[in-house]
Amino acid sequence: MRILALAALLLLADAPVPVASRDPGVVRLAADAQGRWVDFTLTPGNQIRFRMTVNGRPVTAILDTGVSFSLLSRTSPVTRGATIAPGGQASAIGGAVPIGWMPTRSLTLGGLTRRGGGLAVATLPALATGSAESVDLLVGRDLLAGQALDIDYAANRFRLIRSGRMPFPGKIAPLSISPARNVYESAITLGTKRLSPMIVDTGDGSSMTITEGEWRSGGLGKLPRTTAIAFGLAGPVVTGLAIVPSVRLGELNAQDVEMRIEPVGGFSEAIGVAGRIGTGFLSRYRVLLDPRAGRMVLNPRPDMPPVLRSTSGLLLGLERDRLKVLHVMRGGPAETSGWAIGDTICAVDGQPIGPDYTSSPLARWSAGAPGTVVMLTPCSGRPRKLVLRRFY
Repeated sequence: MRILALAALLLLADAPVPVASRDPGVVRLAADAQGRWVDFTLTPGNQIRFRMTVNGRPVTAILDTGVSFSLLSRTSPVTRGATIAPGGQASAIGGAVPIGWMPTRSLTLGGLTRRGGGLAVATLPALATGSAESVDLLVGRDLLAGQALDIDYAANRFRLIRSGRMPFPGKIAPLSISPARNVYESAITLGTKRLSPMIVDTGDGSSMTITEGEWRSGGLGKLPRTTAIAFGLAGPVVTGLAIVPSVRLGELNAQDVEMRIEPVGGFSEAIGVAGRIGTGFLSRYRVLLDPRAGRMVLNPRPDMPPVLRSTSGLLLGLERDRLKVLHVMRGGPAETSGWAIGDTICAVDGQPIGPDYTSSPLARWSAGAPGTVVMLTPCSGRPRKLVLRRFY
């Protein structure tokens, strides 16, 4: 189980510099692009992390269809000696962030190359990607949308291919690029209510997110509900969390979907959308995103695991040799046991926390079977017993 399932979405609702002075560059897709797979790993925040090149230099990047203009970290080595023009502010989870604009000579991603153009520039904290390690770049709509994006989550690889191709069968759902927001968008149905637009956001590690208003109008108020936390570029936001029995996405009828509910006045409501569809949902399928063809294709993974529910009530971050409590979920065992934000854990059932914790079997404890007794050792203090149970 991953430590975090946190949203790290940035939407550049305002152009970073005037359109007349922004060079879009020239994008080309190689004739053999379909064979140029890009390997990736999923971060602890459930985001697609990989390597590419900017101006001939290797960089680490996140695949983020919820970003209008690809975003470079101010601390990336690529920015050294570069001219960065001021660009005002952009809308992000948690508020607004200042941005700049940096011209680029070249970018290479799998079979795609771009000559000229530029990148938005902003502070990109590691926590926004759910990881202890920061990345250089969020790759967004401006680089991706002219092609079809084939994501093979089971094999941890993706590729960019020519629009119109359909390399595998699956359920089809609508997909477009919003002219107002310049991001990937679709729609879902909850019961008899259609929710639109829903941003399709590979940079959001959670499953699905909707506004409080959509939650109430969908008649879902009787479902058990707890709380979670989302981290965006502008800071953390506490959201509601529930498991919805059924969600319709085009031809696909998905069962037991983890749904986050943003507070009134939250990010989705502020930018005029119903919510977001993130990697926590998409990773259960092989996915083709082809906005030029007006469709996404979803083929269920044969190894698709059941939806994980926290039975501990703790959302945790890894800090070298310890876990740090980032959020205590409402109504869960951890709240009852007196755990608090900022508490640290150095061992679970006597096993010390190591740097490989997120990929080790030890990390599965927080979604273990109800009734399981777990001994958590604070970094200062005696071991504390936590009895796991289902609470939402």
